[in-house]
Amino acid sequence: MKARRNKKQVPSFRKLIKTSKVKLENKLKNKQFKQQSNLKKYRKEQRKLRQAVKDAVSKKPIPLEEPKKKRPGKRIEREEEEEEEALPLDMMDEDDLQLMKDLGQRASFLTRDLSSSEPVHAKKRKHENIIDKYEKIPRSLQTAPEKELIHLLPIKDKSGIIPQTREKPVLDTNQDEEDQEEMELEEEIIEEPIRELTIEEHLIERKKKLQEKKLHIAALASAILSDPESNVKKLKELRSMLMEQDPDVAVTIRKLVVISLMELFKDITPSYKIRPLTEAEKSTKIRKETQKLREFEEGLVSQYKFYLENLEQMVKDWKQRKLKKSNVVSLKAYRGLAEVAVKSLCELLVALPHFNFHNNIIVLIVPLMNDLSKSISEMCCEAVKKLFKQDKLGQASLGVIKVISGFVKGRNYDVRPEMLKTFLCLRIKEIEVKKDTEDINKPKKFMTFKEKRKNLSRMQRKWKKAEEKLERELREAEASESTERKLKLHTETLNIVFVTYFRILKKAQRSPLLPAVLEGLAKFAHLINVEFFDDLLVVLHSLIESGDLSYQESLHCVQTAFHILSGQGDVLNIDPMKFYTHLYKTLFKLHAGATNEGVEIVLQCLDVMLTKRRRQVSQQRALAFIKRLCTLALHVLPNSSIGILATNRTLMHTFPKTDLLLDNESQGSGVFLPELDEPEYCNAQNTALWELHALRRHFHPIVRRLAAHLIAGAPLEGSEALKPELSRRSAVELFEAYSMAAMTFNPPVETSSPKRKDKVLQGDSFLNEDLNQLTIRLSNEAVTQLPLDFTKCLKTSLR
Repeated sequence: MKARRNKKQVPSFRKLIKTSKVKLENKLKNKQFKQQSNLKKYRKEQRKLRQAVKDAVSKKPIPLEEPKKKRPGKRIEREEEEEEEALPLDMMDEDDLQLMKDLGQRASFLTRDLSSSEPVHAKKRKHENIIDKYEKIPRSLQTAPEKELIHLLPIKDKSGIIPQTREKPVLDTNQDEEDQEEMELEEEIIEEPIRELTIEEHLIERKKKLQEKKLHIAALASAILSDPESNVKKLKELRSMLMEQDPDVAVTIRKLVVISLMELFKDITPSYKIRPLTEAEKSTKIRKETQKLREFEEGLVSQYKFYLENLEQMVKDWKQRKLKKSNVVSLKAYRGLAEVAVKSLCELLVALPHFNFHNNIIVLIVPLMNDLSKSISEMCCEAVKKLFKQDKLGQASLGVIKVISGFVKGRNYDVRPEMLKTFLCLRIKEIEVKKDTEDINKPKKFMTFKEKRKNLSRMQRKWKKAEEKLERELREAEASESTERKLKLHTETLNIVFVTYFRILKKAQRSPLLPAVLEGLAKFAHLINVEFFDDLLVVLHSLIESGDLSYQESLHCVQTAFHILSGQGDVLNIDPMKFYTHLYKTLFKLHAGATNEGVEIVLQCLDVMLTKRRRQVSQQRALAFIKRLCTLALHVLPNSSIGILATNRTLMHTFPKTDLLLDNESQGSGVFLPELDEPEYCNAQNTALWELHALRRHFHPIVRRLAAHLIAGAPLEGSEALKPELSRRSAVELFEAYSMAAMTFNPPVETSSPKRKDKVLQGDSFLNEDLNQLTIRLSNEAVTQLPLDFTKCLKTSLR
């Protein structure tokens, strides 16, 4: 059997080449026009059928044998004309006559008038004409009128040239009438115009809507918290409210939903990372409880992912500042939504460092740390600092450090200094050193069966087995990360931090990031590899000598250098005299104004330079620093004076021979040169600490107490000794404790209360005894009209 040819076969490439573009367009138009015409015909037939049904229901049935006078006039005239034109019976053939009779006897639904109510085989009247019966046979449908054809370009095929035509479109009057009727119906069903609300009514309506939405959010959140596994699908319903379209409450509701979802995820998220199931795990049969847990985990992860995508979109909308088509949220409201979204991201960054998509949150937060908006930048920096402080293992910190380092390098070091200041919050106290790698946390090896049998008796083997079992159980119960893994993570983190610092020192020495870099180097200098010490000290000295640094940056350089030398740098034979000289020179740049905060760095530097390196410090150097510090204490704020005097006390205890500064007699030759910036050659032994007598009259009680204590020689016992609350604190702690940053006195100023007298004189006690008796006597006398003469009374009292 010959296979049927597929008419919709895709034409070959050759055929497409032969066929022009115009022909293909015509062919496509013909196809579309044919489909439209078929659809119109189908609608027209359906319309006629509905009309016929309506007519059949409404029309009264007329029997076939009804007299002609009852029929409509046009029908009667037409039938009379037909009778006149009909042939007489004598002119018909006998066979035709017989056929007509048979047809009349075999009436069926095809030959019968549907409107007739008589039975099919009823007797026919004799006077009824056969021709009339024949005329009652239903006619075929009226042929559609011929349509005008438009001749198109022909198509060439394998079989030959195929002519193409298209029917000229004809306006369908019936369709137009129906459309007009529909339009009229729509016009009739016009809603009543909405009444404009006043401002008070509008606010009341908004408050009502807000209350309803809040109750709905609270109900969903309560249901999820009560049973998270069963109601995890309600997270989707709550998240759908982020697309609130009511312009009156859209912004408020979206903010509430963002915060609610954030708190929900913090509460219901498990303390482990959810991984996707393998094909083998999906195919295995499991219990109902396990299946329910799996469904909960899958739903939680998917909804958490969609929630993070929504937060990211909110931030992007604010960044792009483009209105959406709905226009529900204005451009001004984008900032508020973005701030709430960023706050939620920061909370999730800190609260869920172990859960899925934490790295995605880091990638979103780090660029916002450098945002132009100060509030958003501070919010993100504080979140990163909080994460660094609470991250004990270091896994999350390593992820953040990698992204920050890449971002700083990508922006060519043009970022906010606050980004690098977050590194100071890293909890790194020790790292993995190459030479000690083998000794770090060696895992305890259990004895094999052969070793036990060879070295231990039967009873010892039994005890050893029980001991090993107990130790394994304790390890599992601890569930703590090994020290080895922690050290590896800290080492990798610190390597990235130092790479970032060294890049900035090498390529961007005039960058505003330099203070943060120097401060970070000062904190982690004891962890730097010894190989970098020489190069780093050279760089720091060149920075100081360049003169481009501020006093604070230069102090950080000095601090970094001495941290390096006080740690592993002890083995190096380096004399840091130039750093001592620079610090001695910089001290007088500090005063009670803006530079007062630099005193804290000075106190830290002095502790490292003089106290911890006491063996490398000469007496002349110690005397020069004590003298200059006492002079500095005269023109700084009280908390700085307290810190400086506490440092001098420590230096006097560290270098006992410096008490010669308390005597006014000179030691040796030479005159003290206060203007000289070389501490070794200023002849500080030939001066005295006269500044302490001025500080004894200071308005601050603690400054007065410390000055008197130093004048007495800083004794540890006796009446001039300090109280434990002052003696046990370091200089930096005292500087922070008595800070006046809050614009209040510490300790507070005592209020002046009036002195209370032991005995209060009242009434008669003010009078003399004779005068008292005289007043009593005169008051008892009768009132007279005589003029009052007090001199007479005075004379009698004198007598």
